[in-house]
Amino acid sequence: MVALTAEMKAAFSTIKVFPVATASKEGWPNVVPIGFVELASDDTIWIADNFMKKTLANIRENPKLSIFIWGPETQGCFQIKGDVELKTSGPEFDKMHETVRSKMAQAPAKGLLIVKIREVFSCTPGPTVGEKII
Repeated sequence: MVALTAEMKAAFSTIKVFPVATASKEGWPNVVPIGFVELASDDTIWIADNFMKKTLANIRENPKLSIFIWGPETQGCFQIKGDVELKTSGPEFDKMHETVRSKMAQAPAKGLLIVKIREVFSCTPGPTVGEKII
């Protein structure tokens, strides 16, 4: 796994809603906006499953995803790719469930996607767009 740099973590912290992309086993893409996304450590992202349907089906078939980090405050953009593990119980799930419910009491917080970061790519327009950063 790879760890995000201080710059990347700062950019990550400015985002309120994250575009999260998955693909089915056959390669059909799905992109959804998700608000409950947390940087759990330098190399791990937690995503709460509140209302996932296609995303969850894709993760079960193809446990990989991509997250796009861009906004007015990020000073550039990057794409994170990672491997996903779904948890519906255990200490990590319990912590995420508590966090989600404290912010939105009616949210179901049905599951936790634990994303281990594998690669990060530049998506800032210019000569380095699409290049692997880490």
